[in-house]
Amino acid sequence: MMREKVLFAWSGGKDSAMALYELKTKYDYEILALLTTITEGYDRISMHGVRRILLEQQANFLGIPLERVFISKSSSNEEYESKMREALTRYMNRGVSTVVFGDIFLEDLRRYREDNLSKIGMKGMFPIWKQDTAQLARAFIDLGFKAVVTCIDSNILDKRFVGRRFDHKFLSELPPSVDPCGENGEFHTFVYDGPIFQKGISYETGEIVLRNGHFYYCDLVPVQNEPACSER
Repeated sequence: MMREKVLFAWSGGKDSAMALYELKTKYDYEILALLTTITEGYDRISMHGVRRILLEQQANFLGIPLERVFISKSSSNEEYESKMREALTRYMNRGVSTVVFGDIFLEDLRRYREDNLSKIGMKGMFPIWKQDTAQLARAFIDLGFKAVVTCIDSNILDKRFVGRRFDHKFLSELPPSVDPCGENGEFHTFVYDGPIFQKGISYETGEIVLRNGHFYYCDLVPVQNEPACSER
């Protein structure tokens, strides 16, 4: 019996990693590719600010092809949706009807994703939906995943939180109002090792910059040139 083919919406962060872990351990799907949005000019994962080469190393060590969707620095919703629709349609033609996401509890975001997918005859799957975020964050760490905080919202968190490891100490120092998984956009992460990876990714923390007077980004610099994965 053939396994159902799915496409995985991959941000490079911990929620994506936990959703992929759930998908691999509890379901039996064929994951055709990791779908990631990259901002042209910066050549980095959109929102998370991680260099494309590190994203490509993730895909290599996960053993899953990477599908890159490039958007402009000043991308509008229309541009984003058009580029995504183009990529999704290619996978529909390969027999994919489901896209997997790592969202947890934002109802509006889930509705937005499902509405856009339904327009082209696809559906969404959310493996970690409605899981308790405090438990999910602890489980991520206890399972052996390792992540670094690449971006924080400076209106919510101090600069000292960016560039740190996402570990139990980090969680214990978060203000009570901040979601432990940063589901409201308080912070973003990059996962560099864990039980679904063939090997860990080596990096060094670089410059910390404030962009748009709002978000602190910590640059992650590859330590060695690992082979990049091929584009599908």
